[in-house]
Amino acid sequence: MAAVPAKIRAYAKQLLQLSLDEKGAVSAERVAGVLAYLEKNPPARFPLVLVAYRKLVAAEIAKGEARVEHAGPVAPAALDGIAAALGKRYGRAVTATATPNPKLLAGLRVRIGDDVFESSVAGQLAALSAA
Repeated sequence: MAAVPAKIRAYAKQLLQLSLDEKGAVSAERVAGVLAYLEKNPPARFPLVLVAYRKLVAAEIAKGEARVEHAGPVAPAALDGIAAALGKRYGRAVTATATPNPKLLAGLRVRIGDDVFESSVAGQLAALSAA
């Protein structure tokens, strides 16, 4: 959002805060309320505000979704454990979904929001070759 003016970014952040429930998670009902308000009271540069708001909401939702890439099978209990550990780390409810990635060779790569946790053989080999 580098091209978005500071005032619009700040307004979109305020709208995001209004969209969060008591636990800090995005609430569909609150988002609907924010959008209804914006529809009735469109701000200046309305399309740009909507784009900035949508990006912030999407980023906030992504913070609660862990994508677990794996080379081999992953037990449901392992996914639950990963979700619980990340939930504790981030202080929010986290769901984990598994996605096969044969390029990893072995191990896992977990992406949550902008964070990546790497414990795969491919990641270790890449780190060794970079060193």
